[in-house]
Amino acid sequence: MRTTFSSEQIAELKRNPCVFNCTHNSVNYTHEFKKKALALHKEGVPAREIWKRSGFNVDWWKKEYFKGTLRDWKKIAAKYGTEGLIKPGGIQFDRGPNNTDKDTLKRLELQVKYLEAENAFLAKLRAKRAESNSGRVKNTESSGI
Repeated sequence: MRTTFSSEQIAELKRNPCVFNCTHNSVNYTHEFKKKALALHKEGVPAREIWKRSGFNVDWWKKEYFKGTLRDWKKIAAKYGTEGLIKPGGIQFDRGPNNTDKDTLKRLELQVKYLEAENAFLAKLRAKRAESNSGRVKNTESSGI
């Protein structure tokens, strides 16, 4: 049985900087979180502790979820390198005989959504950094640069 999230849980998960998308049935993590999680696990940090340190309420998931997720990410990284972890939400590489234009389009749409979320996060980060340096509030909208 998979974990199902309530609307309130989804809202809280979406506020976590390690998440770029979330639905009632799944959580899509940022590429940076995946790399960091694999590095911490390699250093001996338990899987559940990695999520806990990253600000997640670990009680929302089944006990096996964390180890299983890291196992899946390790397999992808071993086969495709850490760049393979960029692919969001289990959308596989669109290669092979079963590749369809619909699969390619879905993968590209998710990739664009991820990049937009990443850009928005970076814009907010730049604004906060500028604000702390100057003491003034800066515009967080994209400047087109």
